Amino acid sequence: MTESTEEPVHRTRIFADLTPLRTSPDYRRLWFGNTVSWIGQGMTALAVSLQVYDITGSAFSVGLIGFCSLVPLVVFGLYGGAVADTVDRRRLGLFSASGSFLLSVGLMAVTVAGVERVGLLYAVVALQAVCFALNSPARTSMIARLLPAEQLPAANALSSMTSTTGALVGPMLGGLIVGWWGYRAAYTVDAITFTASLYAMWRLPSMLPDRGEEGEGAVKKRASVLDGLRFLGTRPNLRMTFFTDLCAMVLAHPRALFPVVAVVWYGGDAKTTGLLVAAPALGALLGGVFSGWLGRIRRHGLAVVAAVACWGSAIAVFGLTRQLWLGLVLLALAGCADTISMVFRSTMLQAAVPDEMRGRLQGVFIVVVAGGPRLGDFLAGSVADLTSPAVAVTGGGAACVVAVSLLALRWRGFLRYDARDPRP
Repeated sequence: MTESTEEPVHRTRIFADLTPLRTSPDYRRLWFGNTVSWIGQGMTALAVSLQVYDITGSAFSVGLIGFCSLVPLVVFGLYGGAVADTVDRRRLGLFSASGSFLLSVGLMAVTVAGVERVGLLYAVVALQAVCFALNSPARTSMIARLLPAEQLPAANALSSMTSTTGALVGPMLGGLIVGWWGYRAAYTVDAITFTASLYAMWRLPSMLPDRGEEGEGAVKKRASVLDGLRFLGTRPNLRMTFFTDLCAMVLAHPRALFPVVAVVWYGGDAKTTGLLVAAPALGALLGGVFSGWLGRIRRHGLAVVAAVACWGSAIAVFGLTRQLWLGLVLLALAGCADTISMVFRSTMLQAAVPDEMRGRLQGVFIVVVAGGPRLGDFLAGSVADLTSPAVAVTGGGAACVVAVSLLALRWRGFLRYDARDPRP
């Protein structure tokens, strides 16, 4: 009996802790459905990009796809969080997932009909972003109700594997399917994969926000975006989870420079650019796979600061190296550090936030996650044009380390944050 209980603990010291999948059938279905749908969404994202380029022959037109998704994510991310704190989250998740499913079916239908209008594709992308912005706060807020607090780090590590798997596998499969069978097949597969997410949401119990002792009317009255922002403004530990992420994503996010770096530093081509793009995602995936030890960390704030500093340091050194293999290793290390930071930041947002506020804080999380990297791309490109890519990359990494260190000195209570006594 003793041997059988000690062996799983030993395994989870290295590999991802699968306890949430074993103990909660609802969470298991939700995780599986989300993983499958993320792969389908990755396929569709690539297929839409390829189709827009086929129709227009313009790289600028392809770039507008990102703008069409960014604006709805920012606007409806905040709104979706407020809705998730007012209504049955299970119903909201089911409604938004159904919308995404119907949009995938619509893409399949217009492709079968031979309609080639870029404006229609832009509209679908924007509506898909709206559905995601409504779905994500509801889905993420439910996790803390499905699992005990001690399993949240493991659950968030599993969620990181979902997103990185979708980012890696989805576009790869999308490219193969489009190449073999065309856009219609890719959109069809995406529609089919969404049924897993729909089924998972349908099987969940009703998930109304926890009203505590204040009653139903009080919760509905307070479920506004402004109240959520006011709550965040008075909670230093929660604010720091966003500030630290912005340090990494705005100051030290060199993705926009990868095409230039591939040619100028490494004498490569588009394949080299692909390797540079894939390296952080692969590192993030490995960070999730080997995340079993994260559940034993109690000082989550300290772990976040250390992980963000590691991200910045890896990016800074990446800007100094001119050997491709070493650059890829450094980018993978940065991706792994990003996963560690995300796991603990997400856990703090779930454990230290009252249930009636979780949706709105997750809405802010969407805005930061969606907007931060875009600002980082703009900053890196601007600095590189004014100076050089090396200054932009190395300077950005160093600035990230300095900024997160100054934030930690300013709000030292964040370093003392203890998961056993979560304080917002």
